[in-house]
Formats: sequence, structure tokens, C-alpha cells
Amino acid sequence: MWRVGIARAVAGVAAALLALCAPAAWAQGGATPSADASLPASLPDDGRHRTTNDIRLDLDENGVLHAEESVAFGKEPPEEFVRTFSIREPYDAERSRIYKVDGISAVDGSGREIPVSTDQDGGTLNVRMDTAGRSEAVLRYTVRGAVDPVGGGTELEWTAVGGYSRTVAETTVVVDAAVPPVALSCTAGRARSSIYCTSSDMGGHEAVLARFLQTDMGPQERLHVVVSYPADAIGGEAIIERDWSLQSAFAITPATGTVFGLLLLVPMGVLIALIRIRGRDERTIRTEAAAGDSAPVDSSGAGGDAGGVRFRPPDDVHPGQIGTLIDEQADVVDITATVLDLAVRGHLTIRELPHAHYSATDWRLDQAAGPLDDDLLGYERLLLDALFQDAPQVKLSELGRSGFPDRLAEVREELYRDMVRLKWFANRPNVERNRWTTAGIGITVLGVALTVVLAVMTQWAFTALAVVIAGAAVTVGAQYMPAKTRQGSVVFAHTLGFRRYLLNAGAEDVPPENRVTVFSRYLPYAVIFDNVDRWAAILASASSECAADGLPWYSGPDDWRMQDFADSIRSFVLTLTGVISNTRQFRTLR
Repeated sequence: MWRVGIARAVAGVAAALLALCAPAAWAQGGATPSADASLPASLPDDGRHRTTNDIRLDLDENGVLHAEESVAFGKEPPEEFVRTFSIREPYDAERSRIYKVDGISAVDGSGREIPVSTDQDGGTLNVRMDTAGRSEAVLRYTVRGAVDPVGGGTELEWTAVGGYSRTVAETTVVVDAAVPPVALSCTAGRARSSIYCTSSDMGGHEAVLARFLQTDMGPQERLHVVVSYPADAIGGEAIIERDWSLQSAFAITPATGTVFGLLLLVPMGVLIALIRIRGRDERTIRTEAAAGDSAPVDSSGAGGDAGGVRFRPPDDVHPGQIGTLIDEQADVVDITATVLDLAVRGHLTIRELPHAHYSATDWRLDQAAGPLDDDLLGYERLLLDALFQDAPQVKLSELGRSGFPDRLAEVREELYRDMVRLKWFANRPNVERNRWTTAGIGITVLGVALTVVLAVMTQWAFTALAVVIAGAAVTVGAQYMPAKTRQGSVVFAHTLGFRRYLLNAGAEDVPPENRVTVFSRYLPYAVIFDNVDRWAAILASASSECAADGLPWYSGPDDWRMQDFADSIRSFVLTLTGVISNTRQFRTLR
């Protein structure tokens, strides 16, 4: 097969033109027609700008194309000639076929080297040759990935011309291999064109070569050739790469789904461990909480008052300790309750200062010697030092502007150390929580980085999301990682019993003569349990029944009465909480 129908028509027209023009030409020059006259003729050209390209492709037994192109520019060569190769073409909906073009070099007609530069633009490779003053250029290169076993044979498929920088009047492609071809085809024109090339044949009656011809190829036009050979005659196979897309990068397949599920077992294991740790508290609460659900008073005459009662909280736990034990954080409420507890116990007094009706209320804290039989805990001593380091008196409004905020950090640290010293926690809760939070953030960052890498390079990015989820789970679960010891769980259960008592108890549980003293001791714990309004009102009522003008630890202006106590103590607690909340150490714990 030498020509397709359209080629035959073109050849017929060319033959007619030759029949008309040949006598005059022969008469003038005495020349005879050459053997090439049988090839389709190009459009007439004056020869000054006529460019042709003869491409020779030698296909070796390993499926590698060794190419040599002879480009003739006519009498006026361009300053630069750009030859474009298609190195990435669609293979199917998700993959592309890759052609590797290597060993690019160029020489002119006399064998001198021509400077060559290359640049890649998406799926094309542009080869730029400096052709100024050169009427001919010979371009050499190799191509891998053009051969692939197809059906019962082997097929060479290659875009022999991916584009020119100028119109080329005639492009011929000859493919030579160790075995003769069995079939061939070609298309030419713009990308995805289905128009057959000008002509194609198998090199005459012997059919040992594959030859293709395309005339008048404009810039951005292509010539695509396909040659079939017998099976196993030539080696090599297509180079296929999966195209990147968000959908393909996060493809959910049986393999990726299985790996994702296995990776999620890690956070599930952490969750189960957390449930078991928290379960110890729950089991202890069921058996021990009743021990704290009673009036926390000792009526054995302790304290020197025969027949009297004395406040004794469960396990002798102080308010700040209770707050830290419950939520495993030394926070604003714990410090506020401790200040109130120190006042109730006689280590400082609170005086509400006179103020106009619409002005803000302020309080003055006065340091007191305190009872000799009331030993201070380490964090309580540090808190008193933080309050009164500069003077034995301090206004609440001035605390934020003094060194008090900076000194609170040590108070918090001592509270955490107290948890370990009392053997309620094996490790300091804040250190344990920070360690797990850091680990969780690290795992999350690692998961995000792994997701990005896998998304760019593979289709396994979905599996890395399990690492991100695991890191997030560890970060959130870090709040629950400080585990109480057996002893800590028992104290915690007693504390919850005490809380239940304070939420439901009434004044009648304590003899009238002891109510002011005992209910005053209840008040700091009520701050921890968010029940301060109720016990402030009960304490004010008990004080009024005793005909007392005030409390030994709290006093107000001249016009202040005990009936105002509930509102006053509520305002004091809120104001002190605000002062502490505005410090850097507690700003994140509001």
C-alpha cells in the first residue's frame, strides 16, 4: 500500500502539473526527471524560505529509537529554529504515556556543533537550535517508551513531529527496524486530529521500511505515526505514569482502606486505655463516695471545745487541692478559693472599701498572723508571699499592677508538686498532659506532612489521614492522660461525696452556735463546687441569727450589713477571678 485515497488524488494533480511543465524545463536545462518525482509534490516555493525535514528513525531490538533529522532552511535560515517533542500523552482516563527523549545534539551541514537548549512545558519538550547563518541542521536524539506489546504483535507509536516554530514545506519520516513492518498508519494536523497524513508506504514492493510524508506543516501541527511489527520481534514497553489529581491521590481502594483501618487501631487503643484509666475512678466512686457524703465536722471535742464541733473535710483536703484533683489543672478557681480559705482560717482579712453608689467596688487584703495550730501548706505559703511581698496590705485593684501575676506561676507549680507528694498522681498532671499534647501535635504534623508527600507521589494519601486522626485523638486525649493513683481515686470519690453533701445540706446539720464558723469553712469549697451563692446566703442568715455585726475575716464600710454579705462575697470572688484570669499564667484557663 503506497497511497490512501487522498494521496492518490494529490499525486494525480501533481502528475498533471508535471506533464504540463516538464517539457519547458527539460528544454531549458536539459535535465531529466529524478526518481523522487513519484513522491507527492509540495506547494510551489521560491526556495528562499522553503524548509524541509527528513527524519530517520532506527528502531533497535530493545525498542529504543535512534533519530536523526536533517532540516534544510533554504537561502534565508531563521535566527532560531524550535523543534517540539510530545513527551507526555494521555493513555487512559487516569494515566499518561511517557516518552523519554535523551542524548540531544545538533550539527550543521559541515559537522560543526550547533548550540542547543531545551525547556519543558507541561507535556512537551522544546529543543531550540541557534540556526543563524546555517542553511542546514542535523538533530540527533534517542527516544525510549515508544514501543509496546499490543494484542498479538508489537507496536511503535510516536509523535514524530510535535511541532515546528515555522512552516515546514515537507516532512518525511522513515522508520527502519530489524524486521519488516506488518501495518502502519499516521495522522497529521492539530492535536487530536484524525486526518490521515499526506502519504505513507512500506518502502516499495519489498515492504522493509515504514515511510510517511506530510506537506506544509504549520507551527503547532503534529505528525503522529504508528508501525506494527510481529510479536516478540522487538523488545521494550510503554512507560505509563498515573496522572495526579486530588481524587486519585486520595483514592479509596481495598488496599488503602485496609491500611487506613489498621492505622486507626492506634488511637482506638489509646481510647480504650483512657477508658480503663477513667474506669478506675468510676469503680472507686461507686464504693467510696458515700464516705464523703456527710457533714464534714468532728464533734469529739477536738480543738479544745468540749461538746463542740470542728470542721474536718474528707481526707483533710484543702480547697485548692480539691480543685486540682477534680479537673487535674491548677486553675483560676483553685487560686481564688485558696485566697478565700486563707481568709476564713485567719491568715488574712478582707475589707470592702467605701465606694459611691455607681463606682466599682474595691477590697483591701490585710495580712494576719494566723492561728498557731494551723500549719500552711507549701502552695498556701507561696500564695501569701505573692499577695503581701511588697506590703502587709494590698488593694485588689492593685494586684494586677504589682508583681503578683508573675509570682503565681510558682504557686501553680507547687500545687502540681503537691499532687505527687500526696501520691494522688504518679506524675505531675501538667507535665503528663503537656507531654501527651506535644506527642499528639507531633503525630498530627507528621501525618499532615506524610499526607502531602503521599498525595504528590502516590495514590496512598488516604492512608496518611489515619495518622492525622491519630495525632488529633492523642492531642484531645492528652487532657485525660494524667492518671490518678489508687489513693488519688479514693480521695476523689470522697471529694465528690462532699460535693453532693454541700449541694443538698441545710443549716440544721450544724448546731446554731457553730454555724458561722463551720459555714465560713464551707464557703471556699463552695467556690470550687460553683455553689457559692447558696452558702453565702446561708452564712449571712446564720450570722444574723447570732446577732453578729460581721465576720472576723470579712468586713465592710460603715453602712454595710450582714444582709449584704452574699452580694459582697459574690462580687469579691468574681473580681478576684478576673484579676487572676488576666495574668499570663492563667489567661488560657478562663
